[in-house]
Amino acid sequence: MYDIRRWWGRNWLRAVLAVVALGLALGVRQGQAGFLMEAYRALTLPLHLGAPTQNDLADARVRELQQRVEELESRNSQLQNLLSYRKTLPAAGIVAPAIGRSADRWWQQITLGRGSNDGIQQGAIVMAPGGVVGRVTVVTPHTSRVLLVSDPGSRIGVSVARSRFMGYLRGKSDRTAVVEFFDKLPDVKPGDAIVTSAYSQFFPAGLPIGRVVAIDTKRALAPEATIELSAPLSTLEWVVTLPHDLELFRKFKDELPTDSAPTANPAAPAQPTPRQPARP
Repeated sequence: MYDIRRWWGRNWLRAVLAVVALGLALGVRQGQAGFLMEAYRALTLPLHLGAPTQNDLADARVRELQQRVEELESRNSQLQNLLSYRKTLPAAGIVAPAIGRSADRWWQQITLGRGSNDGIQQGAIVMAPGGVVGRVTVVTPHTSRVLLVSDPGSRIGVSVARSRFMGYLRGKSDRTAVVEFFDKLPDVKPGDAIVTSAYSQFFPAGLPIGRVVAIDTKRALAPEATIELSAPLSTLEWVVTLPHDLELFRKFKDELPTDSAPTANPAAPAQPTPRQPARP
């Protein structure tokens, strides 16, 4: 008995450690390290007090889905408006997405995600709800490059829709453009609509471009008018391209509905026909 007590006094710590190690080994074998994982979680719990909970993660996922729904609804509304706008054009144009736009040439050109394989040709007219966007200058099988009307290098023959005075439009690299008139005293005023003229080389006549917002009468040669472009060039995402077919646009203008004259009553006495003022 004395020898056992003497041995225990010298080796009790080793014996306890051996029993603990044996217990841990059996626990790992039986519980597949479950005991150690629980111990690890208990020891590191203070470090995870700021970590997101399951509810936080679920709320974040819901907010993400709501943002996606809002984006899809916005895109759907844009496409619906574009399809409705396409019905007003003289031909079933090709709807194309804007897929590329350089930051340093934001107001000069855009790249469309449709090309010659989709039927787009060089010189095609590019429209959007509001009016003229530009014209296609370069075409590849799958993409097209568009020169915007806001490009300072763009020159478009235009006229005042009300008075028919003509000039040419050049961009200013923003939402406005400048019209330089050919006449020294053009009949133009703020609010007048500006459309493409019959002398435009790249566009048929009558396409809307913008409205006059200011007039500079101090120019030496001829007055200039500042135009607010009607197409949303700064936020373009979808456009419609039309072939540069002047005959197509002429037929479209001829087919526009006009107010029919009322049927004359044969029993009523003939009334003198009012004289219509001559168009300028």
